[in-house]
Amino acid sequence: MADETSADLNNPALQPNGEDTSPAIGLISQYVKDLSFENPNAPAVYQWQDAPQVDVQFNIAADGVGENLYEVSLKIDVTSKADQGTIFVIDLKYAGLFGVRNVPDDQLQPFFLAEAPRILFPFARRVVADAVRDGGFPPLLLEPIDFHSLFMQQVEAAQAEQVAQMTPAGEA
Repeated sequence: MADETSADLNNPALQPNGEDTSPAIGLISQYVKDLSFENPNAPAVYQWQDAPQVDVQFNIAADGVGENLYEVSLKIDVTSKADQGTIFVIDLKYAGLFGVRNVPDDQLQPFFLAEAPRILFPFARRVVADAVRDGGFPPLLLEPIDFHSLFMQQVEAAQAEQVAQMTPAGEA
């Protein structure tokens, strides 16, 4: 019986004072931080028959905004062009406020650059689709993105670069 009690006291999640020391991350809020929709060639653009070429760029950022509070933002830039000119341009910065408790520092970056964007993306995708539709065009439905794979590719590229920098270029 004494062994069970001492084992319970050694478990940090079961502290006698009731303090929960287990790691946790929670989404507190999500919001449009910045949105711009430009339709520079209206109304002529609605007469164009050429198929548009759409360029989509993503960027992810995470910033500490308070004690145990982080803002993760997903920046999406979309440009649609035809031979006649620009059809529309969208700049969206969609963000989420995350509370973090007892998470090791080495686990924060994978969460902020892979998991948090996965949580935010469906909502940002809807904002883009609605903005394009409200601009008088068929809704633009962005393809789903595997943020975890993109993060792993970045990690592997950074590791390969470190190895390349450590390898001697030649013999002296």
